[in-house]
Amino acid sequence: MENNTIVFMLNLAGLSDIPSLPLFLVFLLVYLFTLIENLLILILIFTDFHLQTPMYFFLGTLACLDMCYSSVTTPRMLFDLLKEKRTISVQACITQMFFFIFFCVSEVYVLALMSYDRYIAICRPLHYMQIMSWKVCVQLVSSVLVFGVIYTLVHTIVLSKLTFCSSSVLQSFFCDLPQLLQISCSDTFINILLVFILGILFGLGILAVTFYPYITIIITVLKIPSKDMKLKAFSTCSSHLTVVFLFYSSSCFNYFRSKEKDQFNNDKVASVFYAILNPFLNPLIYSLRNRELKMSLKRIIASSIWFPVCCAGIFM
Repeated sequence: MENNTIVFMLNLAGLSDIPSLPLFLVFLLVYLFTLIENLLILILIFTDFHLQTPMYFFLGTLACLDMCYSSVTTPRMLFDLLKEKRTISVQACITQMFFFIFFCVSEVYVLALMSYDRYIAICRPLHYMQIMSWKVCVQLVSSVLVFGVIYTLVHTIVLSKLTFCSSSVLQSFFCDLPQLLQISCSDTFINILLVFILGILFGLGILAVTFYPYITIIITVLKIPSKDMKLKAFSTCSSHLTVVFLFYSSSCFNYFRSKEKDQFNNDKVASVFYAILNPFLNPLIYSLRNRELKMSLKRIIASSIWFPVCCAGIFM
């Protein structure tokens, strides 16, 4: 009976069984580069009027979400990598899970909005600014955030009814929903049912909304006579599809498969990928294949170099 005593503190398995300075340094660099990359994209979008379009408005929103949901998990993980005993209160754990799911769900819907934006830009270019006005863009993103809160609250409220026991060890480096359900002493049937029902209803629905426009997009792009226009369209679309594929494949691997006790290492790898590496890779994927972003960066670098020279010339 002692092992089944209800507790209010949970033990985290973490990424390593012992404190690891090398792992700390590696993930610290990944986290810092994640913040720098996404902040750089935001700075470029806000300072360059060439990038102040609906497409880059959604890309800026994606950069904000990447920074946020990376910051929900990584700082705590870095702190735990230097400790032998890793504990977290149940209340703090559920709070971390709430924000993580909220930012992930919001990102899924923003990726769907980006597909819709590309569809309008390529298939209906003459009506693009009428359909994708700034008012519409703000309303779409606002509705996404509201839905994300509602979706996350459903899971959080049901999860808050569960209890955890003294023998529970969370086999992860942060509080994610599948691992929390796995160690609960309560009946988790309703929670698991919600994961699958909401995941299938909304997840597959959003997945269809994300990929269906590309059928029309591909048909339209193939009819474009200019090779440069074709390459530009395919470059933008391939970057977006790569980000979507990485996000969905890693998250679905973690959420929609059977949980076996001998697969904890696989769970950790999947969690590291979609919680830490995805927000690190997203800005790289978009920036490396985006001419406008690279041109904007060159303009900012050139202006930053010439500005001190011009000022010196004025005062001489």
